[in-house]
Amino acid sequence: MKTRMTISTEMKVLMNHIYELHKGVRQMVLFTCNKKHGEQVVARLESQGIPYILQPAGQQNLNVYFGRRECLEAIRLIVTRPLNQLTPEEDFILGAMLGYDICAQCERYCKRKGKCEGICINKN
Repeated sequence: MKTRMTISTEMKVLMNHIYELHKGVRQMVLFTCNKKHGEQVVARLESQGIPYILQPAGQQNLNVYFGRRECLEAIRLIVTRPLNQLTPEEDFILGAMLGYDICAQCERYCKRKGKCEGICINKN
């Protein structure tokens, strides 16, 4: 009888992010997981030679940034405190680096600055 190894949903998400990184879909990833998975996440990244940065995210979670070294060097300069304490400018840069929708990032930035004049309309 074969034993089946079950993989947690968090680890499946991590493996998908790593796949996208290797395929060039992403240059950098922000992966948030429960701290109990931290050692497993680090082991997976190190086994594949992927550089990373760890940052506590509250009591139970861990933010794991990984990807291109030049992106991580910028993260070390920008993300020096919890994400909810970033300035609107730092938040915008982080979102752009992570490949988030740029119009949504612009709208988020304007709202955080208190200068939003309406809802962004996506004109495709």
